[in-house]
Amino acid sequence: MLKPETLRERRKRELRQQLSNTATVMFLERGFDAVRVADVARACGVTEKTVFNHFGSKEALLADRWDAHVDELSARLADTAPLEAALGVLDHELDFMLTSARRHGWAEVRRFGELIRATPALVAHHRAARDRLTEAAVEALATRAGTTPDDPVVRITAAAVTGLWNVYALSLQRHQSKGAARAAREVRADLARAAEALGNGL
Repeated sequence: MLKPETLRERRKRELRQQLSNTATVMFLERGFDAVRVADVARACGVTEKTVFNHFGSKEALLADRWDAHVDELSARLADTAPLEAALGVLDHELDFMLTSARRHGWAEVRRFGELIRATPALVAHHRAARDRLTEAAVEALATRAGTTPDDPVVRITAAAVTGLWNVYALSLQRHQSKGAARAAREVRADLARAAEALGNGL
């Protein structure tokens, strides 16, 4: 059973979300390079140091869901088949995207993706985050198998499983003109096809 969230934990979570939401709006309005971390801090009424207490970098302010992906995938890999674990995490991400589209509009979600693709620092951040996801999968799979992280089967399994994140990103970009709900259906279908290919040994 999960421990109830303390007041301090709730306030920390809410401030982190406020910082990320504010930064996202500012980046979309002005461009990523034109906004400083100090600008985000000032808009939220906190110090720049406080922002960095919650986020390790300016890029992480915009791409703040990778930590959740790492945690969820690691947890699922403890007792779920690797492909099923990855599809479960990405299914949650698609649900999050649809919720965002309902709340902010599909055009804003698309602008968010375009901003990331057009900003070299954010592209590099996403690549590094995917590498971190792969290493987390390696650790989880090695623990589950009772082997070491340099086991070749563990490493190739982790790389294949987290390769689904590339399928997700490219599929979403390809289908984004079809509207949120249809795009989500198409992405799920592409992920299922990719996972089936992996499950069949390519």
